Amino acid sequence: MVKILIIDDHAVVRAGVQYFVADIPNMEIGGEAATVEEAIRLIRTQDWDVVLLDISMPDKSGIDALKQIKREKPDLPVLILSMHPEKRYAVQMLRAGARGYVQKEALATELLNAIQTIMRGHKYISHGVAELLTANMDSDAEKPLHELLSEREYEIFCKLSRGEGVTKIADMLCLSVKTVSTYRARILEKMNMSNNADIIYYAIKENLID
Repeated sequence: MVKILIIDDHAVVRAGVQYFVADIPNMEIGGEAATVEEAIRLIRTQDWDVVLLDISMPDKSGIDALKQIKREKPDLPVLILSMHPEKRYAVQMLRAGARGYVQKEALATELLNAIQTIMRGHKYISHGVAELLTANMDSDAEKPLHELLSEREYEIFCKLSRGEGVTKIADMLCLSVKTVSTYRARILEKMNMSNNADIIYYAIKENLID
């Protein structure tokens, strides 16, 4: 029996996945969590085969949640189940250790296929994500500016784009203020920007934040 933990703050989404999985032999939703804190507690105390993780959680960002899960259980497969389009987060989440990315609007058969794929030890790469990954192999000049950033730079970029200050980001990531300031300087240089206002404007324009 494949034991699945679903992490999503919307009860209707959890209920929908529960309803779908109930009809699939050898699969069960063994637990639900509406916050990352609750999810980490379940991950520490129980064994799971697959985690379904939403990106927009109330207490932590999706990438922070994914990284914490991978620190707790490095081999635990995590499938991102998100309302956001693939071009917005898929590549970054795969870089951070997710085994796949499925949009909530996808057919139930795609979710089943994704779960079965990662249970076989593979990454689930949809056609859309495959195109994004292929585009990532093109020259840097053809990439969107935010895709030039490293994983850590993108993480800090996202926090800056939400108006969070250097000191707060340092506390959240357990880094020194000097280190975060250095990352911020690299981000501004790579993206040819002058200040945080430019970062926020770019993130809004590219639909990278809500």
